[in-house]
Amino acid sequence: MVQAMSETTTDQMRVYVDEVYRTESRRVFATLIRLLGDFDRAEDAMHDAFIAAVDQWSRDGIPANPRAWLVSTGRFKAIDAIRRRARFDKSLATLAEDLDESFGDPAAYDDDNVEDDRLRLIFTCCHPALAPDARIALTLREVCGLTTEEIARAFLTAPSTLAQRIVRAKSKIRDAKIPYEVPSRADLPERLDTVLHCIYLVFNEGYSASSGDSLTRADLSGEAIRLARLLVELLPEPEVVGLLALMLLHESRRDARTTPDGDIILLEDQDRSLWNQRLITQGTRLVEQALRSRRFGPYTLQAAISAVHAEAPSADATDWPQIVGLYDALLQMTPSPVVELNRAVAIAMRDGPETGLTAIDAILDRGDLTGYYLAHSARAELSRRLGRTDDARAAYTRALELTQQAPERRFLERRLAELGSPGCGTWDAGRD
Repeated sequence: MVQAMSETTTDQMRVYVDEVYRTESRRVFATLIRLLGDFDRAEDAMHDAFIAAVDQWSRDGIPANPRAWLVSTGRFKAIDAIRRRARFDKSLATLAEDLDESFGDPAAYDDDNVEDDRLRLIFTCCHPALAPDARIALTLREVCGLTTEEIARAFLTAPSTLAQRIVRAKSKIRDAKIPYEVPSRADLPERLDTVLHCIYLVFNEGYSASSGDSLTRADLSGEAIRLARLLVELLPEPEVVGLLALMLLHESRRDARTTPDGDIILLEDQDRSLWNQRLITQGTRLVEQALRSRRFGPYTLQAAISAVHAEAPSADATDWPQIVGLYDALLQMTPSPVVELNRAVAIAMRDGPETGLTAIDAILDRGDLTGYYLAHSARAELSRRLGRTDDARAAYTRALELTQQAPERRFLERRLAELGSPGCGTWDAGRD
């Protein structure tokens, strides 16, 4: 009987520790990197600490500060492991002593200090000495905890290739002794673009997951927003502010984007009373601040587009001419087939489906976006509105072949089943 109770307690604690791992592991990891000075050593120490937590917390209870406990335990276990290996490598004995002496009060590695560790880790992963693709991959893996497979899908490359890229980046950091620190203010702007792009990719994966059973991953989008807030405090440049505004405005629609069963609700069908007005107010204020600077970039323009959607009381009342104008400016600033696609959808809403479909076909005929499911889905929606059932069916089928996201697949399957039904409302290539 006692054994059964013990097993139940351990199982319950394992569930709790899993939740702590999901919410706190990357913060613990970032601090351990600073304390131990090595990515792999910190990774091992973090996992050892979480394993120890299941047994010790089941026996002694949950500590008052789980994060500090995990940092302290991980650091002790790493030093113990180094000391065991020091029997064969005397240089490790000195390392163990240095690590032991450098550690202070565990409480000092909580809250604000931990946030600084996250920023240090971001800028280390985005160091100019690393190749651009390696910077982004390493940041997504080490700062945010995306799996190699998730990152590989974002890069449209093989997981094995992506894994090698990450290993080489970590070796470069170690061998070149790249410092684990936030750059000086003088060096910060040149390092900023890659950092913003990394945060943007993390948010995108959280806002519309590349695969899986859920449309969104609130942990990732929330993490990206938190990191952007920190960056705004550190360097309130217009594009940092613009990126935060963009993410807040998108995030404001989270509760309205899916049914209780996780199915997609298009923008036109969303209950706008569920949109988070606090986030909309914050995002709108920030985008206005960035625009007033006249030193803004593509993130701010995207945020302005989102703000136009957010201020419309209904889908029918959306200012599509203004959205087209903003996409025109964005396309001039950063030419991209994806921007062209979204502009084409806005044109369809302003001028009619025939005009929008012509623009989308031009993109696809060039060979751009042929592997992008949203391009085919957008083409299918316009074809359906025009009554071109065969074209719509072919485009929906192609979109279905290209997506691994379960809610998206269900949406496309429903559209295929509904072909021939009257009417089609307001939508965009970003779906919602």
